Amino acid sequence: MASKKSAPDRLTDRELSRWRLVEDFKERLQAAAAKTPLAATWSHPERLLAYTDYLSLFLLGLLNPVVRTMRGLCAASHLERVQAEVCSHTVSLGSFSEAQAVLDPALLAEVFGQLSREVCAGPGVVAATQHRWLIQDGSLFAALPRMYWALWRRQGQAQSQVRLHLSLDLAHAAPARVVITPGKVCERAAWRTQCQRGDGYIGDRYYGEDYGLFGELDAAGVVFVLRLRDQAVINGVEELPLTEADRAAKVTRSAWVTLGCKAEQQSIRLRVVWVQTDKELLRLVTNLGPEELSAGEVALLYKERWQIELFFRWVKCILGCRHWLVESPQGVALQLYLALIAALLLQLYTGRPPTKRMMELIQ
Repeated sequence: MASKKSAPDRLTDRELSRWRLVEDFKERLQAAAAKTPLAATWSHPERLLAYTDYLSLFLLGLLNPVVRTMRGLCAASHLERVQAEVCSHTVSLGSFSEAQAVLDPALLAEVFGQLSREVCAGPGVVAATQHRWLIQDGSLFAALPRMYWALWRRQGQAQSQVRLHLSLDLAHAAPARVVITPGKVCERAAWRTQCQRGDGYIGDRYYGEDYGLFGELDAAGVVFVLRLRDQAVINGVEELPLTEADRAAKVTRSAWVTLGCKAEQQSIRLRVVWVQTDKELLRLVTNLGPEELSAGEVALLYKERWQIELFFRWVKCILGCRHWLVESPQGVALQLYLALIAALLLQLYTGRPPTKRMMELIQ
């Protein structure tokens, strides 16, 4: 298995030559297959297309701007170098399409998890507390009308969308956990399945709407910095003093509060930090006290939330995940997992999060 490279001063074509990303990916796939049972069809003596060939060819399509369609990938499989280093046989349209139905995305989930742990184990940005801070958000990917399983809204023009629920490691700007669902699935419900004891989460206003969830997270040992909606009912309990560092971070007020208009539905005791930006007043809620996370650090942590928006933009626009090569729920999960694996492989070999310039040099 290829070892992790230190961050070079300048990315060169030599650093990513000889299809090294695909080679590493194939080795990780084989290791993951030992832990994840495959369908019996993959060991059938008459099957020519191996699961490593299919997924490696798929990954090549995400990293190469020339082949953006299923037909293009199948045509590329006829090339001598592609057969030597990516897939051992030519691939037909029927075989490529059929593979998505007999391949469990759990195989790629195992590869993703291994890569994420490897990337996030390296040195990163120093955290404000002992918690591992993750940025939580979801992003919608438009689906084709015939992908009926992804049908979401029926009012007016029907919409079919897929939602990627992502936890992005703040210290390394790398994807850490992921859930892939139809667009109608609630982001908070998916978040409940992703969070773990000891985590620290940063989230936008949607995650700050459910006051009961705050108590669940606190009891589970999860800390958070979330934005509240402007309409949130805040019941003041105890004002907290501000330091010069807090004011430098544009904090105008900090207080222990409860949330909610009805006494029986109020939240647990929380701390709200008011931050005045150039455009608006932010109300940030956390279950950490000022001795663990100052008001200024709360403001600075939430400021980093934009990193996940940049990552979603990279996946959609640079990797081309707005175009589906597959249409089934399993196939969509395979494509999105491959996109995240591509991002992690790039970061593992270059020592930095993927960028548009990096992809241009590779391609």
